[in-house]
Amino acid sequence: MDAVYIATPPNVHRDYTAEVAAAGKPVYVEKPMAMNHAECLAMVEACKTAGVPLWVAYYRRRLPRFLKVKALIESGALGTIRTATVTFYRNWRPPADGTLPWRVQPAIAGGGLFVDLASHTFDYLDYFLGPVVQVEGHAANVAGHYAAEDTVVCSFAFASGVHGVGLWNFASYGDLDQTEIIGTKGKVTFSSFGTEPICLTTADGITEFPEPTPAHVQQPLIQTIVDELNGQGECPSTGESAARTNWVMDQLLQGYYQ
Repeated sequence: MDAVYIATPPNVHRDYTAEVAAAGKPVYVEKPMAMNHAECLAMVEACKTAGVPLWVAYYRRRLPRFLKVKALIESGALGTIRTATVTFYRNWRPPADGTLPWRVQPAIAGGGLFVDLASHTFDYLDYFLGPVVQVEGHAANVAGHYAAEDTVVCSFAFASGVHGVGLWNFASYGDLDQTEIIGTKGKVTFSSFGTEPICLTTADGITEFPEPTPAHVQQPLIQTIVDELNGQGECPSTGESAARTNWVMDQLLQGYYQ
């Protein structure tokens, strides 16, 4: 056994990670990393003490479409990055059997669908633009379908000087999933969960980049873990980087869950 993949809801990530680390095995854990930032730090410390690596399944860090966005930013195609805007809304789709999904049960998931889905978005923004160091916002439940938050609005600032805003609503008409990163020379528009082409807009016009989606979306990230285990590289999604996303979400949800 080379490593252990913890593919459970977040409420047991901390304890299972500690057990695997104590057994001397590398850990690959699902996202979000844990119920909150404090649990993430405990997981990082457990693996550090045991001398084993800790990776988190934020697999967008190795999907071709997100690597293309990162390449556009780093190539200077957008100029100096100024802002990032995230808009995500969808309607509530109650299960046919009436059972409340665990992803909207805070005691299991650490929050609602915001925690499950926005964690991916905040992670790739961290990957593209660096750590968020300041965040302010408001979380609410406007529809009453369940106890967890269904609406989050926020503003955030990166250590790099980029500023961002975000809106997530899970009880509205229709569906929209859009992230827009704007610089001094252009902007790039794409979705967190779709497969449509990435759209680059500059003074020269609009260019679309259709990027492939692997049949197994986690495989490219898993390959970096295999490579690291074989001493041939490093996985870009670590306990330290994933903990930063939990910190951001904690700042936005702490008022709601007090």
